[in-house]
Amino acid sequence: MSHHNSKSAKAAKPLHKPWTKDAKAKNARSAAKVQVKASSVKAQRAVQDDESKVYGENACRVLFAQRPEALIRLYVSAQMAAKFADVMKYLAAAKKAYHIVDDAELEKVAASQHHGGVVLLVKRKPIQTLARYLQQGSRKRQDCLLALDGVGNPHNLGAITRSCAHFGVGGIIMKQPELLQSGAALRTAEGGGEFVDGLSCDNLPLALKLCKDAGYTLITTSSHGGSSLYQTELPAKVVIVFGEEMFGVSQNVAKNADIALQIPGTGKVESLNVSVAASLILGEWYRQQS
Repeated sequence: MSHHNSKSAKAAKPLHKPWTKDAKAKNARSAAKVQVKASSVKAQRAVQDDESKVYGENACRVLFAQRPEALIRLYVSAQMAAKFADVMKYLAAAKKAYHIVDDAELEKVAASQHHGGVVLLVKRKPIQTLARYLQQGSRKRQDCLLALDGVGNPHNLGAITRSCAHFGVGGIIMKQPELLQSGAALRTAEGGGEFVDGLSCDNLPLALKLCKDAGYTLITTSSHGGSSLYQTELPAKVVIVFGEEMFGVSQNVAKNADIALQIPGTGKVESLNVSVAASLILGEWYRQQS
């Protein structure tokens, strides 16, 4: 009887014991595999987050002039190839790829019809925090920053960036500064994106308080109240706050302003587009400081 029992004990399949050494090692291996897979997906996403597509002739030309080392790859149409021969030569020397492709392929790569015959895949400009910017520029006697309260339309962002570059604005404070580096925003900025930094902040009222503490005057715009842009002395260090296209600056931000401006006009329309308003105020600030 005992002999029979020992035989069946030998023949029986051993129980899986998850607490044994072998099982623990096996579990650890499969967990490590999952972790490696997850981290490679994460790394891939980080690489993608670190890259952006720039299209449009002017945006691409200015980027190549300012940050050639940021170029990863070029896609160009046969018609535009001659204009970008120097870029192709640079990429070939750096052992990086370029492709001469048709419009359909360019549209696919850019995810836009407005590619203008050229698309660059580039490393994104690093995003700076507002605190760091203020620390580095603490001795500036004259400086103009923009703060955007919920402005998200890429064409408005691009037009604002273009005006900022033209009038020497150092940076744009916003919660999602990466929006300034979208393809549509950079194309509309016509190269201005290379000269204006996106400055990140988690909380706009707190960011504006930091600016005030650093000696900046806060300016908001209002279509209903405020002093005339052309009869107001604008300080040398200012932060001009513009609100979301539909509703203007939020109450929380407006109440902390030092100066509220209005842009005089006929009154036949309710207000100006945010990028046009920004351009007019920046132009007047620049005129007064020059």
